[in-house]
Amino acid sequence: MKKGLFTIILVILMSVLAACGGEKEAGTDSANEKSVKLGGTAGPYSDMLNKAIKPALEEKGYKVEIIEFSDYIQPNNALDNGDIDANLFQHSIYLENFSKENDMDLTGLLTVPTAPMGIYSNKFESIEEIEEGATIAIPNDPVNAARTFLVLQDHDLIELDPSSEPLTVSEKDIKTNTKNLVFQPIEAGGLPRAVEGSDLAAVPGNFALAAKMDLLDALVLEDMPDQYRNLVAVKTENKDSQLAKDLVDIVESPEFEAIIDKDFVGFGKPEWMENR
Repeated sequence: MKKGLFTIILVILMSVLAACGGEKEAGTDSANEKSVKLGGTAGPYSDMLNKAIKPALEEKGYKVEIIEFSDYIQPNNALDNGDIDANLFQHSIYLENFSKENDMDLTGLLTVPTAPMGIYSNKFESIEEIEEGATIAIPNDPVNAARTFLVLQDHDLIELDPSSEPLTVSEKDIKTNTKNLVFQPIEAGGLPRAVEGSDLAAVPGNFALAAKMDLLDALVLEDMPDQYRNLVAVKTENKDSQLAKDLVDIVESPEFEAIIDKDFVGFGKPEWMENR
């Protein structure tokens, strides 16, 4: 009887241990499930996530959901709150300022090819044809206005004070206005429509694409400083995570660049991509 009782107790203990082991194994599987959410503003950068990043992450075993945002505020709020794991929509200057103003600790991992600003015109077919006193619609925000003045200087239409800070130049920093251009500051979202009403319009790439404009129709495209190129961002505490490493690996891959060349024609590539 003692032997029989011992056998019954042993069977019960083994069953309990097996059940506990099964529960532990299931919990481990659940914890290792690599489900991630990536955020981007609607348009070219959510397209980039869907076409060039999501498939590559899925090949690495991730389950990926892309969240689209309609403004430039919520993607960082969602990242800071942990509602998404990474985002792609902003350049480093915006990221730094937004993080500081909103007490967030966010980090850019790597810049990506970005739609450049272009100078568009329905009146002139080249920079050389621009007439004396032509009007040019420019963005009314300081960051994009500075970009405009740098483009105009690159093509000898203006000369800026060499002592001015390139990323913050404004109309007051213009030393020489070769064609006596007349500047018309307007809200950036209205610049695509301004191509019709002005002699020239400086249109940031994201607004041009949203208006179904062809980047290659510009008289000239911006030689964009890397500070203005969009980047993949994460919370700073996650900058060394496996996801962060995998995102960098994907963006640095030849396959990623091939998709850019095929589906994102006219996007300017960052220095690290041009120089490798």
